[in-house]
Amino acid sequence: MRTAPESLLSVAARTDARLAAILQAETARWVAFDADLAAPFGELRRLVLAGGKRLRPAFTYWGFVGAGGSPDADSVVDAGAAFELMHAFALFHDDIMDGSTARRGQPTTHEVHRHLHEEHRWAGDARRFGDGVAILVGDLAFVYADLLLAGAPRAAWEMWNELRIELNVGQYLDMLGSARSERRREKAERICRYKSGKYTIERPLHLGALLAGGSTDLLATYSAYGLPLGDAFQMRDDVLGAFGETSVTGKPVGDDLREGKPTPLMAIAVARANSAQQSVLAQVGAVRLDDAQVANVQQVIVDTGALAELEATITRLTDEAITAINAAPVSSQVRSALVELAAYVVQRSL
Repeated sequence: MRTAPESLLSVAARTDARLAAILQAETARWVAFDADLAAPFGELRRLVLAGGKRLRPAFTYWGFVGAGGSPDADSVVDAGAAFELMHAFALFHDDIMDGSTARRGQPTTHEVHRHLHEEHRWAGDARRFGDGVAILVGDLAFVYADLLLAGAPRAAWEMWNELRIELNVGQYLDMLGSARSERRREKAERICRYKSGKYTIERPLHLGALLAGGSTDLLATYSAYGLPLGDAFQMRDDVLGAFGETSVTGKPVGDDLREGKPTPLMAIAVARANSAQQSVLAQVGAVRLDDAQVANVQQVIVDTGALAELEATITRLTDEAITAINAAPVSSQVRSALVELAAYVVQRSL
């Protein structure tokens, strides 16, 4: 496992402190109003404070400093915390859409509350109750994210809204692609970029820059770095979703294969497969794969050369991003941090 760089750890520590303070205060406020509210606020704190890579706050911070912002400014810490809360909103909802049972090594919120409903034999449908709780907790995260950006400059606020639209567009295309067993590479790469890549790297850099009054030219430079790196980031995520170990990723092995995700990895495998291999890959998204079937699909992905091709693509995109940032009009400190982060996001194991 690649160790997180200092350029990430220092930002993560400030972000975690801010998130902990906000969520502790809000939990205390609402539990004092009604003790039953300990459950939803407890779920929000459980997911947000359970870890996570804190990549979005790091890219926001370095985008801000690269545009001339003060490294000690509270506004960029709030923006990073807003990204983490917005990301939590997406995870709460995504887990319902995908029917996921685990997140960061713990049961998902909708599963926790489904079981709670069943244990207490409450009225109504347990699954709908669990889903409803998770949706509402995700909505709380969404609102708190907005509150943290309430004083942002107009250009930053407009960027914030645009990136959230992009995220929802990407998530819809991802759901539709799973339902249709989408295997066109160009479509998979579009989904890859919009459901995750843009809002993980390019848009945090943009938001940070706009908080500091960054220029249009700087935003374009950040895009030249952030778009290929964001694609590489999500492609690494796709590899981990197909091959990652539960003990490391906190999710079941082959989770993306069981869900039939429309990834570039699967698109390449389908394009390269012979007839026998096609029959194995056709199970992805069509049936709920057991462990043996997941292993068979994984082997086909390797045997077709799809995994090797995707790894080569990740390397090429990362090199493209590093070349772009090395030519950027930013300080050597910012340049070094972003090169370091590029290596980390594509070589990580969770």
